[in-house]
Amino acid sequence: MAHPHPSPLSIFQRELRVRTHGQGLVEVTREVGAIVAASEMKVGLCTVFVRHTSCSLVIQENADPSARADLEAWLARLAPEEDPAYTHTFEGPDDMPAHLRAAVTRTSEQIPVAEGRLLLGTWQGLYLWEHRHRGSTRTLVCTVIGA
Repeated sequence: MAHPHPSPLSIFQRELRVRTHGQGLVEVTREVGAIVAASEMKVGLCTVFVRHTSCSLVIQENADPSARADLEAWLARLAPEEDPAYTHTFEGPDDMPAHLRAAVTRTSEQIPVAEGRLLLGTWQGLYLWEHRHRGSTRTLVCTVIGA
């Protein structure tokens, strides 16, 4: 996949708004892939960053939904709601657990680009993981650097 003659790098950036409907994983692979295609980069790196503190990004299996359900259940056990030790409670019982869940996952992901597309594995998908009960519109910043 290496190019014999290095090309100057280009940068392409777009924001992607994603509507969530409460806690859970929302696959954004197709939308981010469309941004990569619009960049017209053949090779490079796509960085996706979520501009919020109560949701996160993960690359996870996109074939069997039970894997995602188990992941969600595990994270709920790790950062449960209604913990009496929480002091940040003004925004509701799901807010502090949402921050904790975002802290142990990721706010950004980097995915290689080749032949103008995301180089995810066969069973991988990119997900926005909403940690709050209420739905929201989340903003992702997608930056493609390449040639």
